[in-house]
Order: sequence, then structure tokens, then C-alpha cells
Amino acid sequence: MHKAQAFIVAALAGALALVAGAAATAPVAESFPASIALVGATVVDGTGAPPRTDAVVVLSHGRIACVGPKETCSFPDPTIEIDLHGKWVTPGLVDAHVHFSQTGWADGRPDSLDVRDLYPYAEVEDRLDRHAERFFDAHLCSGTTTVFDVGGYPWTFDLPRRAEARGRAPRVRVAGPLLSTWDFWLNLPAERQFLYLANPQGVRDQVTYLKQRGADAVKVWYIPIEERPAEEMAAVVRKAGEEAARAGLPLIVHATSLDLAKTALRAGAHYLVHSVGDRPVDEEFLRLAREVGAVYCPTLTVARGYLRMDQAALAGKSPEIDDPHGCVDPWTRARIARTADLGDRVRATGLTAERLAARDRALAGRETVEARNLVAVHAAGIPVAMGTDAGNPLTLHGPSVYAEMEAMEAAGLSPMEVLVAATRGGAKAMGLDEEIGTIEAGKAADLLVLDADPTASASAFRTVEKVIRAGTVYEVKDLAAPTSSKAPEHE
Repeated sequence: MHKAQAFIVAALAGALALVAGAAATAPVAESFPASIALVGATVVDGTGAPPRTDAVVVLSHGRIACVGPKETCSFPDPTIEIDLHGKWVTPGLVDAHVHFSQTGWADGRPDSLDVRDLYPYAEVEDRLDRHAERFFDAHLCSGTTTVFDVGGYPWTFDLPRRAEARGRAPRVRVAGPLLSTWDFWLNLPAERQFLYLANPQGVRDQVTYLKQRGADAVKVWYIPIEERPAEEMAAVVRKAGEEAARAGLPLIVHATSLDLAKTALRAGAHYLVHSVGDRPVDEEFLRLAREVGAVYCPTLTVARGYLRMDQAALAGKSPEIDDPHGCVDPWTRARIARTADLGDRVRATGLTAERLAARDRALAGRETVEARNLVAVHAAGIPVAMGTDAGNPLTLHGPSVYAEMEAMEAAGLSPMEVLVAATRGGAKAMGLDEEIGTIEAGKAADLLVLDADPTASASAFRTVEKVIRAGTVYEVKDLAAPTSSKAPEHE
């Protein structure tokens, strides 16, 4: 039987089938010819409008054909009706800050905890390149239907094509190698993920390279270096903004202090991917952000992952993985389990329990500032996006979205405001707000079905039951990773 026919028969028989076989190789919008009607759910459309109870969402050819009361939506023939009474339907989540060139553990960030003697860095990166589908699956399984890779090796330029060809994958956009104010060492012998902004004269060539390779944005890693004058660094950031504008590419900036963030905004930054965490944002910052139409991504939880990894290593324990649906692959889980064996290595660096406690206190203070700044930015009407910085130690691709959204709620945003940031806000940050981010007729059919009310608590996204990507319906339980706790060292 043709795979599309098999799907329709199974659905009409009352079983919402996973179409993984069809989606793995075919364009998802052509996985089946029938339309789908999601009937009876409460629809939270991502615009911030009140939820619509007992609503219908009609999907056809990978797009949303109609949303509203049943009597206002026509059902093409054939249409598969899926009864979702008692459920909630939202747009798919957008993680607007990820890194496929990082693993989620120390082996992908040897600048945090050096394990290159155990896991050579070149081999780690080669495996990431060859097996990006592990992270595709983890994101989709967790309810993330779109991701923005905002910095990595040149091989990431091919990820959007690979995701589209696979079908069972989130929508992917990439920035490619980062332009950096610091001549950072974490590169490969013949490949760089950090392009040093040595002087303004070389910036045009760097941006031209990114444009020619197909970058969706220009990302600047704005790191202050004591040996480099502040004005010299500001000058190359401004030049990066000029060249990005000339190339027609949005400017993304990593800037974690108020002064650096202001410089980034003056350079035309479209998207700030970290919180201001050194002191409260002021009226000048808010005015600059409004003037350039910037989007603010707080990225609240990533720093604590580094701390948790070191705490676990020092204690000789494997850190817990927050993965309610089992989305994280065995290879990543096996690496994280090795944290328990790294206590001597951590102690050899001079790290002690007392120093970790001091780090914890300092981080808690910074988190308080970041939370207050998020509320101030949102209250000023500046768009907010949700992003995890997935790939950093213990900020895992996929399920890290839950802790990030819950941290945004704990900071002071309402659950509805978090939902909008994690859907429409991320779409705006990526320049995709005409395509995704809200449940509106004509937009891509990227949706979630939840068992709990996301307007009551951001934790409701932990109850995701079904993920719809470009009109193809997946059961989350069928997207879960294999349960083996071991992974081969060589593939």
C-alpha cells in the first residue's frame, strides 16, 4: 500500500499514525493528499488573543487553511477529523538560539572542561556533522518546530537543506561562523567557527563570505578583552553592522552587559541573544531597542548548566537530565553520565566546593538582574523571543525549552506572554513571522497538541502529546529516542 494511503486508512480507523517513514525522505507538505481537521480543542493562537474554545483548525497541503468555529470552516474531501476535545492547540515552539556545533556537554566546549584527551575535538565535531538528525529528533520530540542556529562551523550551512530533505525535522535557519571581537582558539585546523574581527578593513570580506555561503544572519560575539581597547572593539562591531546592512542580512549580537548591548543597538543589531545582566537596563537602552526594532532573547538558564556540570563532577555524580519525553539520544546521555568520572580533573583545575558556592551566589545575583531586565524590556513593548543556547553544557537540544520558558515565567512574564515569546517572538527574531509563529490561515501548519492549559502555566508545554510539522502529525511517544543507556564510541 502507498505510504500516504496507509496513513489515511490508519487515521480513519481511529489511530493517529506517526508518518515517520514518509516524512523521513519526502517533502513533508506532500506526505499525504488529505486535509486534516483538528476538532474541539482550545486554540491559543500565539498572537496574545484570548483562547478559542471548541475550535477547529483545518490543515491542507502543509498549511493552515482555516481556524475558527466549526461552522465557519469548510472541510475539503477527503478530510481526516481528529477529535481533540479537552486538549489545547498552540503554534510550534521556536528555539531562536541554538548551536548544532555543540554537544550539550564538555566535549563540545573544551574551554569549559577539557576532555579532549578522552574525546578528540575533531572527532566530536565530525560526529555532530554526520549525525545532526539526533538533534533534529530531540527538538521535534520536545515540541520545537523551528530552530535558529546562531553560530557554528561552516558545515551548519547545509542544515536547512538536510532538515527539509529529511522531513522529520524542525525548520532550521543558520548564521554560520561567528564574527568575534576575541581571537578565540576554539576552532579546527582547517575550519573556523570564530572569525576574528581584527580591524574594520577586513569585515567586508567576512560578511561577504557569510552572504555567499547562504547565512541567514550575521552574528557577532561581542566579548570584551582587557588587552584590546574598548573603542577599537566598538568600531569593528559598528562596521559589522554596516556590512550586514549592505549585504541585506540581519545583525545578531551576543552582548551581556549594558554598555556592550547599547553599542550593539547603535550598530543596528536586530537581535540580542543574551540578557543584559550586569545592571538594570535604562531608558537609553530601551529607546535604542525600539528605534532599531530589536528583538530581545533573555537566554536565562544556560549559565547554570555550566555550574551544574562542575558541581556534579566534583560530587562524583551524573547530573540529572530534564527530559520528560525521553527525547535526548543515547550518545548524548552516555556522555553526560561520564561527568561523574571527572572529579579529579575538575579538582586539578583548582576548583573547590567553596569556589563553586561563590559562583552559585554570583550567578544568582546576575539571574536576579536578568529577570528584572526581561520584565522591563517586555513592559517597554520590545519584542521578546525564547532561546535556550542549546548545545552548551547541560543545555540540551530539545527539552531545554521547558526550563527556559519556566524561567521566563518565574521572572515575571505571564504564561500567555511566555507562549507568545516562544512562538511569535521567535518567528519575528528569525524574520519568519509571515510564515510561522501564529495559528492563522495561510501560515505553515507547525502546531502542538497539549494535555494542559499553557495559559495557566508555562510548564504545560511539558505535556505535549502531538507535534505537527508542515501538516504531518507525529505522536511524541513515537519521536522519543531509543532507551539504551550506552552509545558506541565509534560510528
